[in-house]
Amino acid sequence: MRLKGKTAIVTGGASGFGAGIARKFIAEGAQVMIADLNKDMADDLAAELGAGVQAVQTDVANGESVQAMVEATVQAFGQIDILINNAGTTHLPAPMEEVSEEDFDKVFAVNCKSVYLTAKHIVPLFKVQGAGVILNVASTAAVSPRPRLNWYNASKGWMNTATKGMAVELAPLGIRVNAINPVAGDTPLLKMFMGEDTPEIRAKFLATIPLGRFSTPEDMGNAACYLCSDEASMVTGICMEVDGGRCI
Repeated sequence: MRLKGKTAIVTGGASGFGAGIARKFIAEGAQVMIADLNKDMADDLAAELGAGVQAVQTDVANGESVQAMVEATVQAFGQIDILINNAGTTHLPAPMEEVSEEDFDKVFAVNCKSVYLTAKHIVPLFKVQGAGVILNVASTAAVSPRPRLNWYNASKGWMNTATKGMAVELAPLGIRVNAINPVAGDTPLLKMFMGEDTPEIRAKFLATIPLGRFSTPEDMGNAACYLCSDEASMVTGICMEVDGGRCI
């Protein structure tokens, strides 16, 4: 029960790594608001996890939607203690100059602008409380970029730099900010990273991971739980690789 009495928002929380984080947080005693563009999936997971979980449809790249998410969480639970910026997207593998402007804008809106928008609406609440934790879900692509995913790599590099900048600015106010860098996992984004899902392409991806497997939602939940718990009260500004050794 390391998160007992805490309330967390998990963006992109209806599936993949976000769902793994939501499950772990509930198991550790937190209340969770699952914020996701896919309201049906968010509602289904909230119903499965039971008491202490609610869902709200959220477009993390839209300021009004993020504000509504924050208001819904405060109305439901009375407080916000933890923010997980997990929602993310990518473009399909392609030479950098061939990625469309529309796809570029979408990647940076979802992966980067969302971090700005959630900070805009939640950091003021954390300042009043004199406490709060933000965890950004970045990627090993930020540390060791993969070819043909250039603008996705860059967006996650932005998240890591933003994490450190946020951490150093907010530390004197009692607010901690960290990131986790997962390697690819068997989530809805995996097929987009690969372009097509075949045994040969999966084997090629796995060959780059020394521990020989993809990241799982449970891996992300465990890492997120530690970084957001009081056990990590002296930890801020780190970008933890949860990657089976890929970045070595």
